[in-house]
Amino acid sequence: METIFKQCMKQVRGTYERFDASHDFDHILRVMKNAENIAAAMPEADLPIIRLAALLHDIDDPKYFKRGNQSAEDVMRSAGADDETVSRVLDIIKSVSFNGGNEEAITSTEGAIVRDADRLDALGAIGIARTFAFGGARGRKLYDTQEISRNKMTEAEYRSKETSSVTHFYEKLLLLKELMVTTEGKRLAEQRHTFMVAFLDQLEDETGSSFQADIN
Repeated sequence: METIFKQCMKQVRGTYERFDASHDFDHILRVMKNAENIAAAMPEADLPIIRLAALLHDIDDPKYFKRGNQSAEDVMRSAGADDETVSRVLDIIKSVSFNGGNEEAITSTEGAIVRDADRLDALGAIGIARTFAFGGARGRKLYDTQEISRNKMTEAEYRSKETSSVTHFYEKLLLLKELMVTTEGKRLAEQRHTFMVAFLDQLEDETGSSFQADIN
């Protein structure tokens, strides 16, 4: 499995490095590290499968996928992965995305770990940095006091409306703490969530603006 992992990493690193800073290869490395930390408390977890899924989880992201890019399945097949490995990894990847609250069901311990690992990277200081990096890359406003966050939306609505960066906190990031699945993921999310709330409080103070409802 380690040989397959290295071959896959060699294939996808250049692709990730063309993504903006919110979803670049450093993001992948952080998610893998998060996943390893969570898995350390869950000895039943299959770490090689977790690492491979973490590595490939954003390759098919519709925000970045371009015609001609290799899919996650293509990458694994070309690296020599067997049918079982491909199926397990693709199943994990399907359950990672938030999709405006319309996420796929988790079907394995490994899926729970990778989802929590990815969501941890959307929280705390790094989550704040990534949010504004993505917003900047897409030309979005920092904040919009007239914008009301949506509490229910389809995946298409979630992806199509270009809200301000601060609104994204209320539509996704501040919800993640309660959506964590693993015990360790929940523990790690607590402090990161608290930090984000403090950041938004400070931003309101500095701008003299009021953004959304209470989120403590």
